[in-house]
Amino acid sequence: MKSVTFEDSLFEDCYFEDITSSNTFFKNCTFISTVFYNTDLFEYKFINSRVVNSTFLHNKEGCQLDFSDDNNAYMIYFVSFLGTLAVLPGNIVSALLMDKIGRLRMLGG
Repeated sequence: MKSVTFEDSLFEDCYFEDITSSNTFFKNCTFISTVFYNTDLFEYKFINSRVVNSTFLHNKEGCQLDFSDDNNAYMIYFVSFLGTLAVLPGNIVSALLMDKIGRLRMLGG
């Protein structure tokens, strides 16, 4: 589920399994006898919601990669490319010094 907002909804006897959500929120919703299995639906996604007799099993852990609306894959690769480009002058200077000084002296230094 990507960028979905549920408002004033009732979920009764539902089963959510293997859900990965990005920018998804539940506002003023009610969950009755609902099972959440292997999901990344954590407390902060339930805004003013009631959870009655519901179970959370095997929640996804760790930092999930989140491609929200303003953070697409192009920007991730572009920022990585800029970081690689930033170290290029230092790599060139190191290569020139290694030719001039020698490998063993450079390693020793």
